[in-house]
Amino acid sequence: MDIGSKLGYPASALSNFSPYLFVFEGVECASMEGLLQSFKINEVHIQVEVCKLVGIHAKRRGQKRNEVWKQVQRLWWKGEEYDRHGREYQELLDWAFDALSENIFFQKALLASGDSTLTHSIGSSDRTKTVLTENEFCSRLGKIRIRLQK
Repeated sequence: MDIGSKLGYPASALSNFSPYLFVFEGVECASMEGLLQSFKINEVHIQVEVCKLVGIHAKRRGQKRNEVWKQVQRLWWKGEEYDRHGREYQELLDWAFDALSENIFFQKALLASGDSTLTHSIGSSDRTKTVLTENEFCSRLGKIRIRLQK
């Protein structure tokens, strides 16, 4: 199943653009896209505001910081700097998706994907160009789905 915001359910509902309320480390998030885009910003108060954004609005806000983070290959969360290629950043992504997985509507969409292989063809596989590769995204969804199915 290819995940994308313009596809049918449940593929569209698994997109990071989907509006799902969840709390990540005390910060209210309106979508995974908002949280992911906030990682590009090193000012905590601006991160909190970006976390409230959904879909294309979140993506556009984060695009303003693409040149900066790509140049240094660093991302930020609550005043902490993360190497894009480091283990700590991968743990941050794990925690973020675990927080999202607490949302019951997200859980239902993920379970509705059944046992299909999850892909994200519009996603990038190059870690130097994206804060979340296709593999990082789909593998986390797969692990959460297995946990929910038990």
